[in-house]
Amino acid sequence: MPYVHDTLTRLAKSSPAQTEFYQATEEVLECLRPLFERTPHYHQHSIIERIVEPERQIMFRVSWLDDAGRVQVNKGYRVQFNSALGPYKGGLRFHPSVTAGTIKFLGFEQIFKNALTGLPIGGGKGGSDFDPKGKSDNEIMRFCQSFMTELYRHIGPNSDVPAGDIGVGAREIGYLFGQYKRLTGRYEGVLTGKGLSWGGSLGRKEATGYGAVYFAQNMLAARGETLEGKTCLVSGAGNVAIYTIEKLYELGARPITCSDSRGTIHDPSGIDLELLKRLKEVERVSLEAYLRERPEALYVPAHDYPSDGHAVWRIQGDVAFPCATQNELTECDAKVLIENGVRCISEGANMPSTKAAVEHFLAAKLAYGPGKAANAGGVATSQLEMAQNSSMEQWPLAKVDKKLQRIMADIYRQCAETAKEFGEPENLVLGANIAGFRKVADAMIEQGVT
Repeated sequence: MPYVHDTLTRLAKSSPAQTEFYQATEEVLECLRPLFERTPHYHQHSIIERIVEPERQIMFRVSWLDDAGRVQVNKGYRVQFNSALGPYKGGLRFHPSVTAGTIKFLGFEQIFKNALTGLPIGGGKGGSDFDPKGKSDNEIMRFCQSFMTELYRHIGPNSDVPAGDIGVGAREIGYLFGQYKRLTGRYEGVLTGKGLSWGGSLGRKEATGYGAVYFAQNMLAARGETLEGKTCLVSGAGNVAIYTIEKLYELGARPITCSDSRGTIHDPSGIDLELLKRLKEVERVSLEAYLRERPEALYVPAHDYPSDGHAVWRIQGDVAFPCATQNELTECDAKVLIENGVRCISEGANMPSTKAAVEHFLAAKLAYGPGKAANAGGVATSQLEMAQNSSMEQWPLAKVDKKLQRIMADIYRQCAETAKEFGEPENLVLGANIAGFRKVADAMIEQGVT
């Protein structure tokens, strides 16, 4: 079928130099071939041509004053990709690597991730090339206020509800919400990831990491295994990685790695979770500081490793959790993981494995959970926060966690059943893409040409 080639060719012309967006689009479209052969009416309704184009793209200048009184300028983005299932939902990423293409790839993935949750939310994403690292709290506050001064006119509790992502935690969400309230005079659930004392949900901070572990638990259970006693490799040292590690300990596993942009920690006896939390959530310093209190651990600087691989994936383990960023796990990494006996991979980050790496995982018939399924716990719990805001109540942690476990189990079931339906029972990438696409596409058809 020529639609994959034709669509990618058209996107290359209309959205030049957006490699990650093309990668995400190609993965989904390739998986949809058997669906289109079986149900050609999707093609007749031009769903592909419509779904790869955002409903709205917003780009804006963000000018702010640093502590020296100098004017700094960054770019801001919000891509409202698809609202067929509900209000746009997706995080804001503040990182110097952010471009229009980054936001589009993330927003496109978000459509299908949100559909898999079974909750009434559409797909969107936003952010800026602003780097919070090394900035004072006042500089971050001034940037967030300037960013929201433009963004507020495009969002709302029933239209578009952003959350956090890389570089946007509770501090940034607080500054953004404060400015939204100041500009609109309204106190409403327009952002998720809020502080617990002013509308946040218990369990939201932990949800993406916990969800990735619950997804792995479901994949292993289908093969007659559990996480108990497993040695686990985790990349990243942010929110997702930290709470992946926390839940792994609770389930009897032993996480032995974490990483940041500067290097990797390998602690064979198990990552010291409290130390990691202090370094990254309180002191906000490099993982190199981990060695001050755990000298028996090994630290591998990122620049000591070849560009075609990453130290965290060269360590022996049973289960891997890529929780850092996109395309962090290369083809070379995948080959080593397989050779070292890793038999389950659950992605906590968005598209952390390259296309070639995924092909190796599928060929080896590993239990492989793609990001759009395995890391959907964060956005699912964001929607639970929206529900609590609407009813002006806060649910107990046990209730939120029980709902999260049920949602992750249901996402796994959808992916597994859809993969089996299309003759590839171990291909959860195929299952996730087709299951998510069908929900969105059916809604688009029922709502007419929009």
